[in-house]
Amino acid sequence: MKVTEHIAQAKNTLVSFEILPPLKGKTINSIFDHLDPLMEFKPSWINVTYHRAEQVFKKKLDGTFEKVEVRKRPGTVGICAALQNHYNLDAVPHLICGGFSKRETEDALIDLNFIGVQNVLVLRGDAAKNETFFEPHTDGHKYAIDLLKQTINLNHGIYLEDDIRDGFRTDFCAGVAGYPEKHFETPNQEIEMQRLKNKVDAGAEYIMTQMFFDNSKFFAFVKSCREMGIEVPIIPGLKPLTSKKQLSVIPRTFHVDIPTELSNEIMRAKTDEDCKKVGTEWLIQQSKELKEFGVPVLHYYTLGSPKVIYNVVKNVL
Repeated sequence: MKVTEHIAQAKNTLVSFEILPPLKGKTINSIFDHLDPLMEFKPSWINVTYHRAEQVFKKKLDGTFEKVEVRKRPGTVGICAALQNHYNLDAVPHLICGGFSKRETEDALIDLNFIGVQNVLVLRGDAAKNETFFEPHTDGHKYAIDLLKQTINLNHGIYLEDDIRDGFRTDFCAGVAGYPEKHFETPNQEIEMQRLKNKVDAGAEYIMTQMFFDNSKFFAFVKSCREMGIEVPIIPGLKPLTSKKQLSVIPRTFHVDIPTELSNEIMRAKTDEDCKKVGTEWLIQQSKELKEFGVPVLHYYTLGSPKVIYNVVKNVL
């Protein structure tokens, strides 16, 4: 079922979760162990992140170093198939520009269609670890909107090969990212909103936001979207704070602000367990307020904190 269909048929606020593929060498059981307790809440779908290869230097026997490409978290397509089979729910894979050619993207979309995936979240992705700025694959997409257009083209039976006539039409429901606090590379909020509107006009059917810790910024973002004529569902992305280290790591990595009240409470915490309690309670109250506001879905980034997410959702639904 499509994300938009889940939302249209819902009588109450839905819940969904996001996971990382396991590191290479781990089994699918690491995903099941992570998600099993959360299945109590009957999530409508599970998002699965997608990861580009990284360039690393490996020492050779003669003492010199060789640069090789390693994909540390492969398997997104396979994980989606496993989730749908194991839990009988929908999987929503991420598609990214970075590190992938247009042909690799087309092949991934074909594979996803074959295994019954009906939804994708289309993203540009981050710069590689060795890059100061984002650099696309030499035969890839520079912007998320171009990746989105390729996805929509396949929905219309338009393939990269010109000689494919009357090709099978996929039927993906494509979502895109939204940034309540503006993408850090965008000059200003006005340009941010126009770019988002362009994606919706190009075929995006829903918006999934970057994490935020101040609901007022989300409310303002939704208001701006509606004033721009963006009427698709807007899903808030939520993550708990669980350590003092995150007070600097999260703003630096995700370019979001942490409210003074929350940061002060975290700083006063004496142990990691105390930090988790503060983060859990903050996210509970944040989720309740969003639910009262009428968001269609509460989407939780479970990365590294499934127990905290369990405690939050238990108190919200």
